[in-house]
Amino acid sequence: MYGYMGKILRVNLTDRTYTREDFDFDFGKKYLGARGVGVKIMMDEVPAKTDPLSPENKLIVAAGGLTGAPVPTSGRYMVITKSPLTGTIAIANSGGRWGATFKTTGHDAIIFEGKADSPVYLYIEDDKIEIRDAKHLWGKTITETTEAIEEEYEKVNVMAIGPSGEKLSLLAAIMNDIDRAAGRGGVGAVMGSKNLKAVVVKGSNKVPIFDPERTKAVSRDKVTTLVKDPVAGEGLPLFGSAVLVNIINESGVFPVKNFQEAYTEQADEISGESLTEHHLVKKSGCYRCPISCGRVVKLDDGTVVGGPEYETIWAFGADCGLYDLETINRANMICNDYGIDTISAGATIAAAMELYQRGYIKDEYIAADGLSLNWGDADAVLGWTKKMATREGFGSKLADGSFRLATDYGAPEISMSVKKQELPAYDPRGIQGHGLSYAVNNRGGCHIKGYMISPEILGYPESLDRFSLEGKAAYTKIFLDLTAVIDSIGLCVFTTFGLGLPDYTEMYNAVVGDVHTDDSLLEAGERIWNLEKIFNIREGFGSRDDKLPRRLVEEPIPHGPSKGHVHKLDELLPEYYQVRGWDKEGVPTLETLKRLGLEEYSKYVDGSNEEALSY
Repeated sequence: MYGYMGKILRVNLTDRTYTREDFDFDFGKKYLGARGVGVKIMMDEVPAKTDPLSPENKLIVAAGGLTGAPVPTSGRYMVITKSPLTGTIAIANSGGRWGATFKTTGHDAIIFEGKADSPVYLYIEDDKIEIRDAKHLWGKTITETTEAIEEEYEKVNVMAIGPSGEKLSLLAAIMNDIDRAAGRGGVGAVMGSKNLKAVVVKGSNKVPIFDPERTKAVSRDKVTTLVKDPVAGEGLPLFGSAVLVNIINESGVFPVKNFQEAYTEQADEISGESLTEHHLVKKSGCYRCPISCGRVVKLDDGTVVGGPEYETIWAFGADCGLYDLETINRANMICNDYGIDTISAGATIAAAMELYQRGYIKDEYIAADGLSLNWGDADAVLGWTKKMATREGFGSKLADGSFRLATDYGAPEISMSVKKQELPAYDPRGIQGHGLSYAVNNRGGCHIKGYMISPEILGYPESLDRFSLEGKAAYTKIFLDLTAVIDSIGLCVFTTFGLGLPDYTEMYNAVVGDVHTDDSLLEAGERIWNLEKIFNIREGFGSRDDKLPRRLVEEPIPHGPSKGHVHKLDELLPEYYQVRGWDKEGVPTLETLKRLGLEEYSKYVDGSNEEALSY
């Protein structure tokens, strides 16, 4: 077996026991690894309607076939579970170095089951596997936890939750290497619900390579392509992902004040260019990454911390009517240290600000907290971020996201979310394909699993008219399926700035063996996407949930380069279902399941499971 380590570690936290199971190569070929393998395990082992925060839910941490291999950006891993925020499948991706180190322990995945009766952490050093007491770590931040563990062990990598995960915030992230995040869907709350504080890894194994010389040559070729690309080789290394601030704003799709507007004259104040000029200490990269989009920044008091991504700058910046990078850097630092998703955190504060603006939240509701909900209030943004992370005062309401908050105050339409997960930093009214990707996303509001910004704004792999509907359904399907491939083999989606499907096939076959063609690899991504869809159908989700917030389909953008546009989801959705091989209600047909080798799940789509199809 090549690429894969051949073992899955199953940890029963209730009994504090573990077993090591074989990882079948044919299983890896069919589901690729990481995301695909995790979704398959969740589908087969977690019963329908399981409470996401109960011991019966499982938490899967998985690497891909290329994770840790000598190819560019091979440091990625996935966290897969049932989301407590959305109720859908949760698929959270992270980089850094933890994933590659985990692979060297000789494992491809961990399945966490049950719940420990007190806080614990898992220590893995090759065949040495121990479930250890973590009472002394409970309550500590990510930095404090990591430093305490690193004082005890040499040359380890730490994945952990912070106080937000311990307090079961539905926005809680799982952090690794201090400032890298498996951020979305509340996966940190699932980890916290199991009293699992951290996973510490140290390994001495090497990823077995099918053809080492070919792999070296292929890797050199792909690195050369990436460093010559204007986005992967220039824009991202120079300015980080925040290079997008001015680009997206100039297209008139930069959401302002909870998507009430989509353009601002102040965007450059929080742009990647401004971050680089005033705050950047150095750039940083994940394992084997030639792009190095990560930022290390200095605060005004001299503290050096991990810097914000584009979505983070938007969420705490323009979405909250705030244009101050020092405040945004500090909010990002709080989220990293307490373990909370920056997109949902900032967007939830923005929703609260609009609820206050429109009179749904009264002064007396927040008086005890001593903070305002006024647009652009820097002290409020920092204060609410901290209170959200610690579930203090009104922050406890914020900690469960904007949909529950807005619903509690009688205005669910104020939540800019899909399937209860907050939308990221692109207004879909001016980007039709990207808006479709939002609506149909299996994990709720998400930009990265089908990044139609590439063709509609950036011109990758070709430029598409962002206002046109023509061909967008088919194009969106391809992007969603290809991203499932990239997630599952263990690489970074930013490699799509320069690389395409044949490049991923070439890398996979050099490492794993000549097992996939371009068509069969993309079909594996389609298989994974459909299995996620079946999981959601089993949980009661249907076409009624493939929707956008009412504002985005009814209220035209008020001004800027995309003025007058709304999203035309009603026209795009039926075509998307058709190109997917699904019926008019968005359910995969039996023919589609058979083509993808998923016929064992036909009971969930043929009407025989009335509970699952009760929607």
